[in-house]
Amino acid sequence: MAIEIKAPTFPESVADGTVATWHKQPGEAVKRDELIVDIETDKVVLEVLATADGVLGAIVKGEGDTVLSDEVLGSIVEGGAAAAAPAAAPAAAAPAAVAADAGEDDPVAAPAARKLAEENGIDLATVAGTGKGGRVTKEDVVAAVANKKSAPAAAPAAKPAAAPAPVVTAAGDRTEKRVPMTRLRAKIAERLVEAQSNMAMLTTFNEVDMTEVMALRSKYKDLFEKTHNGVRLGFMSFFVKAATEALKRFPAVNASIDGNDIVYHGYADVGVAVSSDRGLVVPVLRNAESMSLAEIENGIATFGKKARDGKLSIEEMTGGTFTITNGGTFGSMMSTPIVNPPQAAILGMHNIIQRPMAVNGQVVIRPMMYLALSYDHRLIDGKEAVTFLVTIKNLLEDPSRLLLDI
Repeated sequence: MAIEIKAPTFPESVADGTVATWHKQPGEAVKRDELIVDIETDKVVLEVLATADGVLGAIVKGEGDTVLSDEVLGSIVEGGAAAAAPAAAPAAAAPAAVAADAGEDDPVAAPAARKLAEENGIDLATVAGTGKGGRVTKEDVVAAVANKKSAPAAAPAAKPAAAPAPVVTAAGDRTEKRVPMTRLRAKIAERLVEAQSNMAMLTTFNEVDMTEVMALRSKYKDLFEKTHNGVRLGFMSFFVKAATEALKRFPAVNASIDGNDIVYHGYADVGVAVSSDRGLVVPVLRNAESMSLAEIENGIATFGKKARDGKLSIEEMTGGTFTITNGGTFGSMMSTPIVNPPQAAILGMHNIIQRPMAVNGQVVIRPMMYLALSYDHRLIDGKEAVTFLVTIKNLLEDPSRLLLDI
């Protein structure tokens, strides 16, 4: 009996998806709950699992095809037997035949494998494909990346003598490479242009002395990790905590515009920008105003792991009333973050730099960080934005204020 393989039910915020990778080919055996196809949306990659044991039948939607919610992708022949393996000689020749058809410089590979190879500087021509007909799968590229990272440590001394001759581009050669945008990158571009076009966006700056926060973290980080079952104490939890306290005092910064109405949110759903292989994603800490430092740190660590593994759900990426982004992790000294609509503001953290500061009439060296608050001037006045940022500065420079609610 044939069982239909259907695309997931997309939420209202997702119109359609794209078939990214088929992990099985027609005639191959599949097991219940085994990953068989990835669907890429504007926000996340959704995994479609087999609903029964059997053999993959016909594929209706190939890689790169657009699919709608609950649309049929293919079928599984329940209880069927996998296609018999071909004779040894043809099997051995198959990869070579595919390579000959595709060209030495254009190996057959899944879209997800090509993207991963490009991001990690892997030449697909050097990757041995384990897929059907010698096709290079995503797993093959992952293994190649791991080998690439371990290779320098394994035999550094042999590299100068054994390395092949480098490929030298001829003088004056102007090479170009054209690759399609991923759906996530295209959506990011669309939303950034939308924010710039539809908002009266301004940015205000301030600086914060991180001495007290750093001393507090240094004093209690080991005890914190031991008490909270391995959860590490970072700086982001202090910023989230300070931001949620400031949002209580300045509700317009936590509001949004809906047509001619202003929607004031009685909760703080804080989006935390996380870098992933697919681009910048912003999972949301729900009701962050009621979370402890440990809960915030645990939530952020969980989001980071899910982002790296491509496991974030659409629900975790949807909503948010305020966003915090930390360009300092990449060494950024100053930036003007772009508001994520329909939110009204975004807080940008930056690198902590030891700088000379005038304190009580004396020049001392202090760990300083620049803060940036970009905001929608249609909703938030300049005085309100500046005072909001000063509140965060004061709370961080004297963390006891967070406990005393002052």
